[in-house]
Amino acid sequence: MSENETGHDHSPSPCCAASREPSGNVRMDIAASPETRATSDQHDGMILLEGGTFLMGTDVRDGFPADGEGPVREIILRPFRIDATTVTNEQFAQFVADTSYVTEAERFGWSFVFHHFVAPDVAEKVSQAVAGAQWWWQVPGSDWRRPDGPGSSFEDRMDHPVTHVSWNDAYAYARWAGKRLPTEAEWEFAARGGLEQNVYAWGNELTPDGEHRCNIWQGTFPNHNTAEDGFAGTAPARWFRPNGYGLYNTAGNVWEWCSDWFSPSFHITGPREDPSGPPSGQAKVMKGGSYLCHSSYCNRYRVAARSQSTPDSSTGNVGFRLAADA
Repeated sequence: MSENETGHDHSPSPCCAASREPSGNVRMDIAASPETRATSDQHDGMILLEGGTFLMGTDVRDGFPADGEGPVREIILRPFRIDATTVTNEQFAQFVADTSYVTEAERFGWSFVFHHFVAPDVAEKVSQAVAGAQWWWQVPGSDWRRPDGPGSSFEDRMDHPVTHVSWNDAYAYARWAGKRLPTEAEWEFAARGGLEQNVYAWGNELTPDGEHRCNIWQGTFPNHNTAEDGFAGTAPARWFRPNGYGLYNTAGNVWEWCSDWFSPSFHITGPREDPSGPPSGQAKVMKGGSYLCHSSYCNRYRVAARSQSTPDSSTGNVGFRLAADA
């Protein structure tokens, strides 16, 4: 099967990112999130986009109807700023050092880790996997500092995206940084890099002239990853070619949290100017796909693709980048 063919059933697939069961026990207290740090350079490294009109979503057959990728609709955005990269481990470590913030994975005592990355001695202690997606293991002691579970470390991945952060954790970081999470519309506008309705951030061919442009799964999912793009797990946040607007890794690597509540249908008749999603919901939007995406199961590294997860969920393939008003 080629990378442009699909063998999936067009239903949401848990390879994307596993979710915690809804719970009211351990949730981020938004009111208690860290205060904004005082800084005069908080917009350094951000890309200023002038906004304007673009076509959002897709109607092509490779989409997932249950995700609500369509219909294609004309969206108008005001100018905004967005980070060139996802937030890195180094940046998140500075946030924790400044605020003593404790992530939700640390409070829960576990997070979801892809099974190939779990050390054998740790694997012996893992008793739970996600139904229908046995490659996701609930690993005690896994969090942003120990992304593959006990014995692993983020210190050899300082320039990689921080992972095992929930939406609530990302919100707390954004508040501290004096920024915000992008809306789904802002994220997709920025990820398209100025290209109109292309499948990917660089065009319509996944590997033009045989060149890998993103970090996704190669081989047979979920058992064998040839890592032809150079990475089996995360890649550095500033890797591969940036898109036309200068954003890195808007396809693959890690899923990115957006500010919107997820709905498969709200946008069909919703606002067309600076939309921000429905007023409430059970899950938050994620965009961009991750290193686990493959055409045979989850081809959500397409720029119009979207997925969802509960705000307190954390996995080894979800991170975030930030936006700000212009």
